[in-house]
Amino acid sequence: MKVLLTGAFGNVGLSTLKELIKRNYNIRVFDIKTKRNKKLANRFRKDIEIFWGDLRNFKNLEKAVSDRDVVIHVAAIIPPLADKKPNFAESVNVGGTTNIIEAMENQPKKPKLIFTSSVAIYGDRLENPLICPEDPLNPNSDDEYAKQKIKCEELIKTSNLDWAIFRLTYIVSLNKLQMDPLMFEMPLDTSIEICDTKDVGLALANAVENKEIWGEILHIAGGERCRISYREYLNEMLDIFGIGHDFLPEEAFRQGRGFHCGYMTTDKSQAFLNYQRYTLDDYFTAVRKKVAVSRFFTMMFKPIAQKYLLNKSHYYKGYLRNKN
Repeated sequence: MKVLLTGAFGNVGLSTLKELIKRNYNIRVFDIKTKRNKKLANRFRKDIEIFWGDLRNFKNLEKAVSDRDVVIHVAAIIPPLADKKPNFAESVNVGGTTNIIEAMENQPKKPKLIFTSSVAIYGDRLENPLICPEDPLNPNSDDEYAKQKIKCEELIKTSNLDWAIFRLTYIVSLNKLQMDPLMFEMPLDTSIEICDTKDVGLALANAVENKEIWGEILHIAGGERCRISYREYLNEMLDIFGIGHDFLPEEAFRQGRGFHCGYMTTDKSQAFLNYQRYTLDDYFTAVRKKVAVSRFFTMMFKPIAQKYLLNKSHYYKGYLRNKN
């Protein structure tokens, strides 16, 4: 099998690349040329063919998709950058997907397309957290990334290609443990279902030769053993880091509606792809091992760490201004 993987050196891309290499496919990767990506690419150089380029450049993509059997399109501008620069994100996410589709349709033998979308397209699910693929798409009004994913899905569904769309849940990775101000955008009562990035990579790699996925819209999530409330998840993670739990006030978080996430039905995707290996407890255990040393030092300066983290919340700053 000849496979093209876009966004190969991102979080999900790397997990997918490692799984594809195990299968001895003819692998071509497409990504933007940065210092970080070049360093990562050197680790896999003997196993892959590397095409550096920009999704917005049609000629780059035309060369990349030539003679491929399957294209796995993971590359995207994601939040918070997608929120800060929505026009730029649109040019890459929607414009790039448009280019990929056209380049694939121009091939004498059209490759098949696997596209990664997002749980964000369903919008707020606080009141009805169980999400099915048939549910209406209702992105939040300020979520440009979700709107872009919907546009991409429509472009793919109306194309002349064989396609499969995988809507991804909240993806976790041991390589992405940094505290991000986005953490305060999710209401504490939100239901979340994580999926380890390694399981996402397995699902995408298993999809390459699967004959049942074409024309399907599938959820990729960890399953019932990966479900938790955001409040419980955050408390557990902060405790693991040594910062403590239950110290962040409600006022530090978005209140009420306006975010996304929920529990995603995955019976069909698991039956097709058999990818759900890691549970929520497995992830917590792995994080404990990874931060064991740094946790000791964090605990020594816990009050400072707590104050620093709370200062990242613009909601809490607004609360204090109104209070005073």
